[in-house]
This record gives sequence, C-alpha cells and structure tokens, in this order.
Amino acid sequence: MHSHLSFENPPALPHEAVAEVLERALHDRSAEGEATSVLVGTALNDNDADFVEHWCREVGTRAVPGSPLLGLAGLCLGHAARRFGHLSDEALALVESLAARAEADPSDVDGRALDGYDDVRSFLHLW
Repeated sequence: MHSHLSFENPPALPHEAVAEVLERALHDRSAEGEATSVLVGTALNDNDADFVEHWCREVGTRAVPGSPLLGLAGLCLGHAARRFGHLSDEALALVESLAARAEADPSDVDGRALDGYDDVRSFLHLW
C-alpha cells in the first residue's frame, strides 16, 4: 500500500497576524518558512485586494537578496492579478523587476518571479 500526498492551500489569516508574521520574516530570516505559507494564503484567499497587494509589495521590496520570499512575492502578485483583475503601477513595476532579477541571477530571486510575471501579463492582457 502506498500513501497519497495531498496539498491544501494555506488559509487567509486575520490581517494583524499576517502583518506580524511578514514583518518578523523581513527582520529574521529564520521566520521565512512561516511567512511563505502566510503570504500564499493571503494571496490566494484574502478578499481585500489592497491588503494582498500591499504585502506582496512590502515583501518584494524589503526581503534581502537571495531570500525565497522575493520570488514568492512575484508569484503572489500573479495570483492577485488573476483573482482581482488589476494591479497598481507600483506592483506592475515590482513584478517586472523581480522577473528581470530572476532571469539575471536565480540565486538573487528564484524562478517563481518569472511565473508570476507570466501570470500578470496573461491575466491583465499585457502582451
């Protein structure tokens, strides 16, 4: 008998908890693992588009080079584009910048930023 692996997307947490976890991760890299699930849960399940975008931008601009949170912020902006149908000019510039950094140096920003940029261009029809 073999086991089946299952994956469930993390839930959205209350805004105060999201802010606390993400701020902690931006100051303490040992908290990045928890921040990953919090940011994904927020991007996929929180219905406040401004809040989702705000935290994607915060993480995408403040995480240190090489942090896995950078690529994840780009990916989550792609989720936001798909879910809400729009992003601010600042978020568009950030997702493009993160993708360019990922192409130039994957040790700086991982490839999830490229996936997020593809999603943004696709869902916002920016070809």
